Amino acid sequence: MAIRMLYFAWVRERVGTGEELVDPPADVTTVAALVDWLAMRSAGHADALAERGRLRAAVDQAFVTPDASITGAREVAIFPPVTGG
Repeated sequence: MAIRMLYFAWVRERVGTGEELVDPPADVTTVAALVDWLAMRSAGHADALAERGRLRAAVDQAFVTPDASITGAREVAIFPPVTGG
């Protein structure tokens, strides 16, 4: 099942797009596994996703931890930490 990926801020700049549809293999079941799999898609993905500790994620618009399931997810967003200002 395809997942709509959304990328924000410097993650988007490094990946080279703000949005893409992906169809990860069945064994990719968590956010962390998805990020690992995405990092293999291109040099831009690898660069954007290299520092896992600097990334945050949301599954279907709910903030999640890296061990969160993506089973049945329609949308996953990857972004840097949000700071106030």
